[in-house]
Amino acid sequence: MKPFALSAMVGALVVTGGSGLPGLSGAYAQTFPSQPLELVAHSAPGGGTDLFVRLISDIMTREKMVTQAPVISNRVGGGGVIAYNYVKGKKGDPHVLLAVATGTFMSALVRPDLGFSLEDFTPVAFLAMDPQVVAVTGDGKFNHIKDLIEAAKREPNTLVSSIASATGSGRLFQYMLEKQTGAKFKYVSFKSGSEAGTAVAGGHVHLTTENHSEVAAHLESKKVRVLAVTGEKRMAALPNVPTMKELGYPIVVGTGRGVAMPAGAPREAVTTVENMLRRMMATKQWKEYSSNNNFEENFLDGGQFRKYIDSRREEFRDFLTHVGLVKK
Repeated sequence: MKPFALSAMVGALVVTGGSGLPGLSGAYAQTFPSQPLELVAHSAPGGGTDLFVRLISDIMTREKMVTQAPVISNRVGGGGVIAYNYVKGKKGDPHVLLAVATGTFMSALVRPDLGFSLEDFTPVAFLAMDPQVVAVTGDGKFNHIKDLIEAAKREPNTLVSSIASATGSGRLFQYMLEKQTGAKFKYVSFKSGSEAGTAVAGGHVHLTTENHSEVAAHLESKKVRVLAVTGEKRMAALPNVPTMKELGYPIVVGTGRGVAMPAGAPREAVTTVENMLRRMMATKQWKEYSSNNNFEENFLDGGQFRKYIDSRREEFRDFLTHVGLVKK
């Protein structure tokens, strides 16, 4: 598998008329979920993961996959630690769904000081890769990615970047960029990518490398400009913005979007939610959101998702060792 890319690898409903789903007992399919699903996001409202769970909730409700609208639960803090501890403590509860942002999630798994294990969770499905963007203030000081890199090389640690997490995909991208170019940035962490984007729009920092959805609101006002995207291809929403690969920097990074349950969730419930997410990805609403944000879709079931997480442990261990969060 290619590092930091999924392109090479990568419904169940509440039954009302007695029909069932493959692999499920009719009785279980008819009774689950028996209460509103709780969708847990580690980011504050407006962040990429928050927007992701709200999209899931809206589609599930509109498409009548559930009889009661899901509850959004923002458990913010500690680079995902608060959210992950909360879900870990819900062992066996199939009504709790964790929105997995792979960068932050896998970083937590490889840090021995946090006490997490993949066995504390039940991977349900991976849905898509959500690429990052390189967004700068709209004052015209930086018009090309090379201008930004050269400034960060000429005066190390003077350009300030806003990030949602010290261990997330936005920070991971900058680690890779620094490693390739010799540039050095200074970092300021916020509670969400949307706050990181607002900091750029307000001129409080020079740039951010979070997801497109987290800066989109500022693009029309031209308070923020995007110099590059980090996916395999250009974004439908930003057709004139080149990829890092086009600009001569072979970096492909994104935030993997997936769903997990607490450890011990009943197999039937896991299968139900997995099928529900499959159906969700076929809806017009999902397709439009996915296209606008250049999601690289690739559905992985729970077993495949678990293997994907395991395959990237060493990559994240190397990254966290570099930033000083894991000892050599």
